[in-house]
Amino acid sequence: MSVHWLLERMQEQSNKAALVWHDQSFTYGWLLDTVSRWQDQLAKYQIDAGHVVAIDADYSPSVCALLLALIENKDIIVPLTPAVGPQKSAFLDIAEVEAVFAFDEDERWQLNKRPAGVSHPLMRGLIQRRAPGLVLFSSGSTGKSKAALHDFNELLEKFKTRRHCYTTLSFLLLDHIGGINTLFYTLANGGTVVSVTSRHPADVCRAIEKHRVQLLPTTPTFLNLLLLSEQYKECDLSSLELITYGTEVMPESTLRRLLEVFPNTRFLQTYGLSELGILRSKSKSSESLWVKVGGEGYETKVVDDTLWIRARSAMLGYLNAPSPFDGDGWFNTGDLVEMDGEYIRILGRQSDIINVGGQKVFPAEVESVLLQMDNIKDVIVYGEKNPIVGNIVVACLNLAKPESPVELKKRVYEHCKGRLASFKIPAKVEIVSSQQYSARYKRMRKQGSTKCS
Repeated sequence: MSVHWLLERMQEQSNKAALVWHDQSFTYGWLLDTVSRWQDQLAKYQIDAGHVVAIDADYSPSVCALLLALIENKDIIVPLTPAVGPQKSAFLDIAEVEAVFAFDEDERWQLNKRPAGVSHPLMRGLIQRRAPGLVLFSSGSTGKSKAALHDFNELLEKFKTRRHCYTTLSFLLLDHIGGINTLFYTLANGGTVVSVTSRHPADVCRAIEKHRVQLLPTTPTFLNLLLLSEQYKECDLSSLELITYGTEVMPESTLRRLLEVFPNTRFLQTYGLSELGILRSKSKSSESLWVKVGGEGYETKVVDDTLWIRARSAMLGYLNAPSPFDGDGWFNTGDLVEMDGEYIRILGRQSDIINVGGQKVFPAEVESVLLQMDNIKDVIVYGEKNPIVGNIVVACLNLAKPESPVELKKRVYEHCKGRLASFKIPAKVEIVSSQQYSARYKRMRKQGSTKCS
């Protein structure tokens, strides 16, 4: 099995724009020709089937073509981005990378060979089966980054079913399961991927307007920043048909505001994990945080209010941690949920719960209330140990303009009173100046659980 089926499908659209990069369009025909040229380069540099190859780059047409060529070549691919920073060397060692294609901003590249031997049993198994692989590193927001190894064939299987064709903005990068999903969903359905070099709200809005983007897959954190920036007022975003959001809990207050700003756009909550891939999802409505997840190849169950998933496309395992699957192949997501028939509502991660005198506090609920306040740009809520009640609720706030800490704490209390149970109201309020989200526009709650920075 290979991506030959996808290359054949792309040939049907040879004159259509497959990618937009730096405002320049690249057709499916160009992409196929570039895949072929990369295959020649792989042969030239003796990168045969079964090599472990890292791609150190941002999103670009040549990078996407190389990714396709490596899959067709049956290699194991390790996508990395500049956001990895000082962890890069460790990631290369964990994945036993043998070659690195490093790209600069102008798509100039160099190849660096590494004296690594592939010894991990899971990697060896893939190589022996002559199957392409994918290694994705977790964000590390809940601890040490884990390296998930996938059989790329299994991840791509679901894209054989034809679905809607969209012009889609590539918000999530190729080192993220959501970025991989965006690229292959779009190519498999004859759509166009619009890449952006900056994910600042102003740049994203300009790209949506200029290229008439229909689908924006993103995160609640980015959408909150978009609302605060009011950049949506500066551009024509009427082309947006669908905004999907995932990777973290959406605050109710943020969703309500989004519906006011984008009344003609549909909103869909998505769900996926590096270990499992992206599940198909269906929200009860754009206004609802209740969602049905699963679809062909996925099974779900709820045990003790926690979501468990069994997936055909699940990873083979971690390269640097024990297997998280039980004996029947089920994966504990760690996400606490409520149920309403086939629908679930995600409340937050088990590890994020704050226990105040035996009562559970979900940070996302408190954050949603605080984000309704004037002068609040962003907020992270976490628990701090307390000898009397076990934990207290702490809120780290980013402000739009300076404010007296004493007055702010009073305002927080008055705003939360009547909206939250008394034990959920922050007992400590801190003002922070640094951003509280990662390069993937996801809240850095683990950092906040130690202290505000």
